[in-house]
Amino acid sequence: MRVLGLDLGGKRIGLAVSDPEATIAFPAGILPSAGRKADIAALCALIVEREIGAVVVGLPRHMDGRYGPEAAAAEKFAAALRKASGLAVETLDERWTSQEAERSLQAQGLNTRRSRAHVDEVAAAIILRTYLELNRNTAHTQGQEDD
Repeated sequence: MRVLGLDLGGKRIGLAVSDPEATIAFPAGILPSAGRKADIAALCALIVEREIGAVVVGLPRHMDGRYGPEAAAAEKFAAALRKASGLAVETLDERWTSQEAERSLQAQGLNTRRSRAHVDEVAAAIILRTYLELNRNTAHTQGQEDD
């Protein structure tokens, strides 16, 4: 089952998609934001096109763990996408993902000030990678408990 990772932003949404086995996360571009209703419709079309089975949305929390307005907006977005797509849509703490994405791109010699879209899609891939790893570790731990 493919999983879609989203890094929500005011101007664009970073996209990442897993392989069919949900083990590897790949940056998958950006979606220019056109408002929640239009964004949800575009994502639903992408979900059908790419045969997505689940979605994870980055949840931007404050460094001390508190929820701010951006986190509340991400929760509302996830709920709207869940309702529209009929899929499981989870949220995942995304603290530090944009900084990690910038460092990764800078290490490759890319100017992150010029390529914010690259930062957004790499941040989405980091969110998705973390989600996949957490699910893999949880499944592995549960498998050991069943023995």
